[in-house]
Amino acid sequence: MKLIVVTCIKEHCPIVTNILGQAQISIFSKTDTTGHKDGQPINLSDNWFGKADEQCDSSVFFSFIDDAKAAIAMSLVNNQNTDMRSEFPIHAFILPVESSSI
Repeated sequence: MKLIVVTCIKEHCPIVTNILGQAQISIFSKTDTTGHKDGQPINLSDNWFGKADEQCDSSVFFSFIDDAKAAIAMSLVNNQNTDMRSEFPIHAFILPVESSSI
């Protein structure tokens, strides 16, 4: 079992939903968040709450899926990023699930 996490700017949410559908991932969660980027090295002891020059309305999708679906979704994300060449690419991460309560 894998955990796939996909992050994107809010405008790309329909693209991510489509990618998940193409990978036959029909059960997933989505949460909205605000991304921060200031281009400066982060030193949390100097600036605990952070100060960002740029904020983006973003979303995080995640789902627990089998290895094959995770590989398909990752391939689709990579293809999408190549095709759209956006300043804000879609990011995807696949993490192994060592154990679960089910």
